Amino acid sequence: MVGGSREYPRIPGHEVVGIVEGLGAGSAKWKIGQRVGIGWHGSHNHVTGLTIDGGYAEYMIAFEDGLISIPDEILSKEAAPLMCAGETTFSALRNSKARPGDLVAISGIGGLGHLAVQFAKKAGFQTVAISRGGDKEKLARKLGAHNYIDSEKEDPAQALKSLGGAKVILATAPNAKVISSLIHGLNPDGELIIVAGSGEPLELSAMDFLKGPHTVRGSFTGQAKEVEAAIHFSVLTDVRPLIEVFPLERASEAYDKMMSAKTRFRAVLSMSE
Repeated sequence: MVGGSREYPRIPGHEVVGIVEGLGAGSAKWKIGQRVGIGWHGSHNHVTGLTIDGGYAEYMIAFEDGLISIPDEILSKEAAPLMCAGETTFSALRNSKARPGDLVAISGIGGLGHLAVQFAKKAGFQTVAISRGGDKEKLARKLGAHNYIDSEKEDPAQALKSLGGAKVILATAPNAKVISSLIHGLNPDGELIIVAGSGEPLELSAMDFLKGPHTVRGSFTGQAKEVEAAIHFSVLTDVRPLIEVFPLERASEAYDKMMSAKTRFRAVLSMSE
């Protein structure tokens, strides 16, 4: 984990947007009444909602240098999921080998993937969405995908090869077997980036890398400046998460729905609902 110490009880929630209500002694970066947000990295080696209390509450305390300003052009309930899910996928693509016009595949069209598809399209990539079943094809294309691969009907790696191979594949679904198979869909010198994992070992051999050469890596970012960049790009290009909003008193229901993968696609707790 990232610094800090884990002590319980702890208030969870690491995608938070709110209004500054008070300032600590010596704090001068923000003003009362400003709308700010904070993500996974709570600053000073703390993790929001894990080593310091998070946003499942009416009030929370944050380090001033862990916060970013939220532009007026975006609603709080839309900005909150961009604090982590949005930043994670945005930064992974921005720091990848892909350049405008390259083929980029997004594996998994869920909480992370539905944002990644939008970012990829808005960044000028030839965007391919990969998911199981045909029920998400219409949504994927609406979000910006140029092509859709149904993994129930065809092998995603072979389908990508038939399109010329992917420069970058972003794995947003935590399935080690699926992630491992995607390396075969890369073009020479392609890159497989993992932003969600199950903890299970990947099934890769030395030959999988030598046939490329290929790169397999993870992406773990989320500092304030990176979150700010993701928010700015989202406002600039009109990227928005698909959300379900719950009042705070229904937090347990929202959490259970999220954990059972029944949310389309981000559950948001709102004080105004």
